[in-house]
Amino acid sequence: MKKSAQPLRAASGLTASLLAGRHLLLLLALFTLRAFGAEPPPLLLAASWRSGLDVTQYLVSEKYDGVRGYWDGQHLWTRAGNPIQPPAWFVAALPPQPLDGELWFGRGRFEETSAAIRREIPRDEEWRQIRYQVFELPDAPGTFSERAERIRQIVTDANVPWLVAVEQFHLPDDKALNRRLREVIKAGGEGLMLHRAAAPYVTGRSDALLKLKLWHDAEAVVIGHLPGKGRHAGHLGALRVRAPDGREFSLGTGLSDAQRRDPPPLGAAVTYRYRELTAKGMPRFASFWRVRTGE
Repeated sequence: MKKSAQPLRAASGLTASLLAGRHLLLLLALFTLRAFGAEPPPLLLAASWRSGLDVTQYLVSEKYDGVRGYWDGQHLWTRAGNPIQPPAWFVAALPPQPLDGELWFGRGRFEETSAAIRREIPRDEEWRQIRYQVFELPDAPGTFSERAERIRQIVTDANVPWLVAVEQFHLPDDKALNRRLREVIKAGGEGLMLHRAAAPYVTGRSDALLKLKLWHDAEAVVIGHLPGKGRHAGHLGALRVRAPDGREFSLGTGLSDAQRRDPPPLGAAVTYRYRELTAKGMPRFASFWRVRTGE
């Protein structure tokens, strides 16, 4: 008995060491994913709607102001390739095929959505409010109309409230399109998306997917803080920003009082809105919208 106990203890110690080593490797792998992200496949990106296009060739839906979520069949990622850590029950109902959609709290609640998906330890009370609004099936065959029908079937089969097929509808003309846009904006929405009904699945930016909003938006990097005057004296007056093409301008509107007291730091990427471009290519009526968070 004494002779057999020693090998048994040694074997148990070896097993414990192997398990500890495996656990360490898993932790290192998770740290690497969180630190560096992963590269998701190229996704479909929206160009801007242009007058003269035939709206009857497109399926129209609301543009949801949430966080883009790519499901690869096993894991959920942001558009930038950063891992999202939802509760296990949230992804348990998702199918083993890629999905593309928007993680969405509701109209006007982008900041809440962004905060929830960035947490390393998810909060159930937040994720119970999030809906995964699915609008594409990456790499699936057929036209977009056919893929939209498959999305509806996937959502029906899953039968959970947090998985939603984005409603797609036809409009007869530009007048109806503009009327629907005004209705969505009045209700607190961001705009409309138009997906060419006959389009195969493609990636990158093209006429296959178009966005229509009253305001344009773009990104820039904060390069300076300009002091405030009047009621903003002692706080931020405007952000000085630089666009990717080198244009520099100021964003003095759209900032909350809290952001004026604690402004986005130098080097932060921000999104701004504007009506149109001037003859010199500068954004007209540019206003701060939000800080980019990497999603």
